Amino acid sequence: MLYHASKQIVEFPEVRKTRYTKDFSWGFYCTKDLQQAVRWANRGVGNPIINYYSYEPAGELSILKFDKISDEWLDFIAKCRNGETHSYDIVEGPMANDTVWNYVNDFLTGRISRKQFWVLAEFKYPTHQISFHTLSALNCLNFDRSEIIYDGKRKK
Repeated sequence: MLYHASKQIVEFPEVRKTRYTKDFSWGFYCTKDLQQAVRWANRGVGNPIINYYSYEPAGELSILKFDKISDEWLDFIAKCRNGETHSYDIVEGPMANDTVWNYVNDFLTGRISRKQFWVLAEFKYPTHQISFHTLSALNCLNFDRSEIIYDGKRKK
């Protein structure tokens, strides 16, 4: 099961080009970690909605998977965050959470070296994201249901 955090029910996922690029460029992002999705859904205002999807990858898709943070992961995120696109249908791997993103930004602007990045970039808890970048990739997702889940840290 994959989860997508939102403020709305997303029965039919889309790839949307937005003002800012994300870790793996523009795409529809999910996670296999329900608690991570709940944390994301509870940011900001509005109902914290978790959308549930079954996922069955198709064999002919181009999939890039990072099992852990690495130099390749950092370089890929740096390119995507700088607006470069890629030809992968699906990209999966760790997420540069807010703290790690600050370190990525410091690395991109030359304020810290690659070596300093690795000293600083230890996750407080494991993260996961999988992004879908093409219609063929989105066709691997089947909407199951959605529900509102509060994390107990904010008022309903």
